[in-house]
Amino acid sequence: MPLLDRFLALQDVLAAHEDLWRPQPFRGRDLPWRVQRPALAAAVDALGATQVAALEADPDALMAWLGTQVPALADLPMQVALPAMPRRMLAPTGPHFDWSIPGRKRAQIEAFAEHVTTDRAPVLEWCAGKGHLGRRLALAEAVPVRSLEIDSALAAHCEALARRAGLDQQAVCADALVPDSRLHVADRHVVALHACGELHRTLVRHAADDAARGYSIAPCCYYRWAGEVYRPLSAQATLRLDEGALRLAVTETVTAAARDQTRSRREQAFKLGFVALRAALTGTPYRSFKPVPPAWAREGFEAFCRRLAGREGVTLPDGLDWRHWEAAGWRRQDEVARDALVRHALRRALEVWLVADLALALETAGFETRVGVFCPRHLTPRNLLIDARR
Repeated sequence: MPLLDRFLALQDVLAAHEDLWRPQPFRGRDLPWRVQRPALAAAVDALGATQVAALEADPDALMAWLGTQVPALADLPMQVALPAMPRRMLAPTGPHFDWSIPGRKRAQIEAFAEHVTTDRAPVLEWCAGKGHLGRRLALAEAVPVRSLEIDSALAAHCEALARRAGLDQQAVCADALVPDSRLHVADRHVVALHACGELHRTLVRHAADDAARGYSIAPCCYYRWAGEVYRPLSAQATLRLDEGALRLAVTETVTAAARDQTRSRREQAFKLGFVALRAALTGTPYRSFKPVPPAWAREGFEAFCRRLAGREGVTLPDGLDWRHWEAAGWRRQDEVARDALVRHALRRALEVWLVADLALALETAGFETRVGVFCPRHLTPRNLLIDARR
C-alpha cells in the first residue's frame, strides 16, 4: 500500500473510532464505548483473566479479536502491517565490541545497522549516548562518524571506546534541540535510533534546509516535548492528538519477567485503591498525580496510601477499613486491564500514523522515503524505521 494511502486510511479509521482509544480507562469506567457499544462491553466483560493476559501479550491477536467485535476494524491488521526493510550482512565485530552494551540493546543496534546503508556518506549519529551505533557503522562501512550527545560523560565514553577500537569516530557534546546542533547535519547521513519525541521531529522539521544526504530514523517516545497538542509535520494530517494519545502509541512493551509483571500489577492496584478512597473522602472525580516511587508499594497498601495522601494533601480519617479499599483497588485493576484491551488494540495504528506523518514530511522536503520494520517485536516494539534519501 502506498504510504500516503496507508496514512489517510489509518487517519480515517482513527477519527471514526475515537471513542475506543481516546478515553483512558484508568480515569474511570464511564467510557463512551461501554454505553454506545453494549455488545463490545459484554464481550470485554466475558473474557477470563487468562484471555485478558493472552490478548495483552499478543498485539496481533488483540487487533484480530477487536475486528470480530467491531467489523469496521477487521482490516486493521493489514493496514498496520509494514514490510521488513531490506537487510544486509555485516562483517563481524570481534570479541570486544559488546563490552558495556546490554544484550537487548546490542541486538537492536545490530538489527538497525543491518538495515541502514549510508552510500558511503559520513555519518552523524543523533542523540548518540555512548556512540555504540555510530561505532558499529564506522566498523561496518569504514566511514567517519560524528556522534552528537548532550551528556558530557557519555560523550567522553564514546570517544574512549572509539580510540580503543581505532575508529574514525568523533563525539560532539551538544543539545540536539539547540539550532546550532543542526549545523552538524549538512552533507551527512543522519542516523537516530530511538531518539525521543522532539529529538527526532526536529530533524524532520528542518530537513528541507539542513542539507543532509539522508536520514535513517527509528522514532520513540512521541510524547516527549510535544506540548499539550501534537503539531503534525505533514500537510495531509488532520488528526488532533494530545499527550495521552501520544503516550498510547508507546504503551506496548517487551514482555517483562513474571516478577516484574506482578510488581507492576500491585502498584497499579494500590494506585487505583487510593483513587477510589480519595474519591469517597473528597467527592471529587479522578485527577492525575505525579509518578509514585516503586518503593512505596513494597511497604504495603496502608503505608502506600498514607505516603501518597501526605503528598497529595488528602486528610485520612481514623478507622479506615484498609482491606476494603485495597480490595477495591484490585477490582479496579481487573476492570482497567479489560477495558484497556480495546484502547491498546489501536495503538499500533496510531504509531504507524505518527511514523507516516514523519515520512511524508521528509518526502515534501525532497527525499525519497521508505518505511518498514527493522527488527522483531521481541527486541523492541519501537521497530519502525524511516529511510530517506535525496
